[in-house]
Amino acid sequence: MLWQGRRQSSNVEDVRRSGGKGLVVGGGIGTVIFVVAFLLLGGDPQVLMETAQQGQSSQPAQVDPNAPKDELSQFVAVVLADTEDAWNEIFRQMGRKYEEPKLVLFANQTQSGCGFASGASGPFYCPQDGRVYIDLSFYRALQERFGAPGDFAQAYVIAHEVGHHVQNLLGISGKVQAARGRVSEAEYNRLSVRLELQADFFAGVWAHHADRAKGVVESGDIEEALRAASVIGDDNLQRQTQGRVVPDSFTHGTSEQRVRWFRRGYETGDIRQGDTFSATTL
Repeated sequence: MLWQGRRQSSNVEDVRRSGGKGLVVGGGIGTVIFVVAFLLLGGDPQVLMETAQQGQSSQPAQVDPNAPKDELSQFVAVVLADTEDAWNEIFRQMGRKYEEPKLVLFANQTQSGCGFASGASGPFYCPQDGRVYIDLSFYRALQERFGAPGDFAQAYVIAHEVGHHVQNLLGISGKVQAARGRVSEAEYNRLSVRLELQADFFAGVWAHHADRAKGVVESGDIEEALRAASVIGDDNLQRQTQGRVVPDSFTHGTSEQRVRWFRRGYETGDIRQGDTFSATTL
């Protein structure tokens, strides 16, 4: 991905130096994969956070204005800037103003508007404070544990979480959340899958617009994003964690579905093509 020398977003908040000693959620790689399977790329963080928050007295982390600008944090800032440029233009075309999200870089643990967060949780978006949270060590796990290396795979993670922010602004995620408790668990899971697949589609829309405007996509980049989307499909993760696949418990979609919706977003660049809630076939 061509990213060096381009605009960096001013909406990155680096709180890594003020992080706590770290929290181990359960123990062992199996537990980490389980938590990531639940929260990775847009799961509802509040369910696990409320549990983890019990007994915690962490104060909100302070943004460090003198935080080191390492290469990975600079990369994150460039990708976030690209999402801002893309979604500002798309919202302008819709006659709306885009509210840019903040992106919080933390280490080990932090306090979010959705509660306490651990690095083991994976990246997530918190609608309560409109922020994306990432412990950059996750990218090492993405490469080493999930077999999805590459900078464009890392960019896809950010673009997916920003996709949840877009859903929040459009009122889509609020409608899904309102259904919790009013429908069966299986039906709510199906709504969650459609929400996640739409965020994958929105990530593809970002890639389309960023490449058209700035020519950022290099050979192999889209394959990196598709690989990342594939390895974190519910079916793949369930095989790793429990040795069998239970479709009614899916919350993010299968590997094939995630790949298909990201590809559709990238190929069309048209937000109107991403209504996963009306789609008869996912």
